[in-house]
Amino acid sequence: MNRISTVVKQKVSTLLDKYENPKEALDYSYTKQTEMLNKLRRDIAEVITAKKRLEMQKAKLWDNIRTLDEQSRRAVDADREDLARLALERKNANMLRLRALDKQITDMQAEQEKLQDTERRLSSKVEEFNSKKEVIKAQYSAAEAQVRIKESVTGISEEMADVGIAMNKAEEKTEKMKAKSQALDEMIDSGVLTDYTTSTSEDGGSIEKELEDVVSRESVDQELAKLKAERSKKKRILNKSDESEEGEEGQAEEIQQAVT
Repeated sequence: MNRISTVVKQKVSTLLDKYENPKEALDYSYTKQTEMLNKLRRDIAEVITAKKRLEMQKAKLWDNIRTLDEQSRRAVDADREDLARLALERKNANMLRLRALDKQITDMQAEQEKLQDTERRLSSKVEEFNSKKEVIKAQYSAAEAQVRIKESVTGISEEMADVGIAMNKAEEKTEKMKAKSQALDEMIDSGVLTDYTTSTSEDGGSIEKELEDVVSRESVDQELAKLKAERSKKKRILNKSDESEEGEEGQAEEIQQAVT
C-alpha cells in the first residue's frame, strides 16, 4: 500500500509539471486513480469468482465422496470386496483432491481479503485526494482571480500614469507658450520688436492717423455748424412770436379807447 501511495504521489508531481493548469492535472490524476481503484475492484471480483468455482468443485467432490462411501458399504454387504475396494480407492483420491481444493480456497480467501483491504485503503486515499483536489482547485481559482484583478489594476495604474505624464507635458508646454507670448509683448512695447500687424510702416501709419484726424475735425465742424444753424432758427421764431403778441396788445387798447 505504501508503494501504491508513493507511485500516486510521483505521478501527481509529474502531471503538475506537465500541465500548465494545475486544475487539469489534478482532475487527470483523480481520473487515473479512479481507474486504478476500479481495476482493483475488478481483480477482487475475479478472485471471488474463482473461489466460488473452487467451492462448487469442493461441494461436488463431497457429494461424490459420500456416494462412494455408500457404495463401498453396499459392496461389503453384497460380499463384493473388489467393488468395495474400488469405491474406497476412488473415495481416497477424491479426498486428496478435496484437501488440495481446501488449500486453494484458503489461499484465494487470503488473497481476497488482502485485495479488499488494499481496496479500502486506496478508496480512502482516492476520496481524500478528491477532497483536497477540490480545495486546491478552489484556491487556485481564487488566486487566478486575484492575479487578474491585480493585473487589471496595474494596467489601469500604468495607463493613468501615462495620462498624467502627458498632461504634465501639455501644461509645461502651455506655460512656456504663455511666457513666450508675454516676452514678445514686452519686447514690442519697449520697441525692441515692431508689431507689423498694426501698420505696414511707421510713415504709413502716421499719414493714416493724420487723415483720420482730418476727417474727424471736418465731422466735428459740420456738427457744430448744424447746431449753430438750429439755434439761429429758434431765435428768429421767438422774435416773430414776441412782435405778434405786441401788435395784438396795441389793437386791443385802441378798441377799448374807442368804446369809452
